[in-house]
Amino acid sequence: MAELRHATVAAAATRASSSPAKRDAEAATSASSPFLPSPRGGDGGKDGAPRSSPPLHQRCPLPSPVRALLALEDPRSPSASTSYRILLAVLACLALAALVSAPSLWLHLNAPYMCRKDGIRLQCPGVNGRGSLWENPHTGTAATSWKPCAERRYDEISDLVSENETSGYIFIHAEGGLNQQRIAICNAIAIAKIMNATLILPVLKQDQIWKDQTKFEDIFDVDHFINYLKYDVRIVRDIPDWFTEKDELFTSIKRTVKNIPNYASAQFYVDNVLPRIKEKKIMSIKPFVDRLGYDNVPMKINRLRCRVNYHALKFLPGIEEMADKLATRMRNQTGNVNPYMALHLRFEKGMVGLLFCDFVGSREEKAMMAEYRQKQWPRRFKNGSHLWPLALEKRKEGHCPLEPGEIGFILRAMGYTKETQIYVASGQVYGGNNRMAPLRNMFPNLVTKEDLASKEEIEHFKKHVTSLAALDFLVCLKSDVFVMTHGGNFAKLIIGFRRYMGRHRLKPIKPDKGLMSKFFGDPYLPWATFVEDVMITHQTRTGLPEATFPHYDLWENPLTDCMCRA
Repeated sequence: MAELRHATVAAAATRASSSPAKRDAEAATSASSPFLPSPRGGDGGKDGAPRSSPPLHQRCPLPSPVRALLALEDPRSPSASTSYRILLAVLACLALAALVSAPSLWLHLNAPYMCRKDGIRLQCPGVNGRGSLWENPHTGTAATSWKPCAERRYDEISDLVSENETSGYIFIHAEGGLNQQRIAICNAIAIAKIMNATLILPVLKQDQIWKDQTKFEDIFDVDHFINYLKYDVRIVRDIPDWFTEKDELFTSIKRTVKNIPNYASAQFYVDNVLPRIKEKKIMSIKPFVDRLGYDNVPMKINRLRCRVNYHALKFLPGIEEMADKLATRMRNQTGNVNPYMALHLRFEKGMVGLLFCDFVGSREEKAMMAEYRQKQWPRRFKNGSHLWPLALEKRKEGHCPLEPGEIGFILRAMGYTKETQIYVASGQVYGGNNRMAPLRNMFPNLVTKEDLASKEEIEHFKKHVTSLAALDFLVCLKSDVFVMTHGGNFAKLIIGFRRYMGRHRLKPIKPDKGLMSKFFGDPYLPWATFVEDVMITHQTRTGLPEATFPHYDLWENPLTDCMCRA
């Protein structure tokens, strides 16, 4: 009887599950789902029947839309349909975001400032290549479309007045170092032209930093200077014999024009200086540092200043020849003709003291510098309490020179290796070998003119400090890459010369000192991030001719007044 009841129940269950709709649904589900076990698969069941493991959707419950996508649930059901649409919307948004961000991600991954580490050295794509390291990457039609046009054209009609019609004579002392003196000479020619005056050959004056007794004829070719400008300004070598009060020049108030404002206009000289020259016939102008502006004088006067700077002021042939030898030896340092870098390192004791900037050093060293500053500049020093916040502010604003170690880090970040040949143009570096050690460790191939020249060759030029400065100037001018650590007249004139002479492929490196001080002041800045920041910061500092702007510096950017369209 028990067996009969069991058979009856089983038959009823079979009939209940044998409706056509139910059988079709089960068959479709069984055939279409890869996650349902085959009725004949598996191994080991009771009486040889296969034992199937639980389906995946039973072991790991899945969201309704996923179950619908995997055919585990009928997508036509209300719950699956809503979730299905939500999932499709999310996937569409992710695809759209990926499509939009793909170009910028690709550019970022292939940017030239992204670096990878190779041992202890960073390899930067587009940075370590020879072309980008030793040639200006921005040269092109914009760079080659300008040419010099301040030279003397012999078909040009001269407007020089006769000797009897000149307003009188002017006499100046060119103060400072060689390059400040050079600018003063150019400005002296300009104001002589403005006032129709005769210029007495300027005297190169000794000052407290550049202690030198060099005369004009010891450094410049006087004959070339006078002959090249003979159609522009009348120049005489010495004070006229008829003038008997020579001792009063620069000492007597009657013979000296003072209180000329910085960057004075041409009209200021016509209104205030010219009448006194006409009255006294010979007048000296003191001081004469930056006493003529740029954008407040006629263009023809600025072009005349360029004519003096780039064409009339030539160093003596002996200086030019020695500079050529040094540049040739610099290229042949390794036995092959290689490019070289010139580094203008401004960290002499006088420069560090004059700028009142802070620097890395011991307490004793800083105490000695404070004593030196108080002795040399007592009015500015006062009691010294204001110097620390002032030094920090000046450094943030980029008014302090980079230290040797700092410029070394910047050059390594740009991709220059320790094999780079570097010519150092500098005076006696404050701190000596200890201060130079970090830079020399990063770049062992540092040489100076004393290293390249023999004792006999260099001895001749040691008579005059300005002669040594002239050698540095010319070797830097001929270099493939010129690096400056501080602005100053030397760096401005080098950049201006290279722009004017069309040497645009030659690469300048002009660090952003204010921004670099921020990077150096961050002790947690990773090296790779520093490399990236350095490359991005200096991408646009190209050294190409640029359109001028108000209060521009003619010596660094001679484009508007002194260059013409090619």
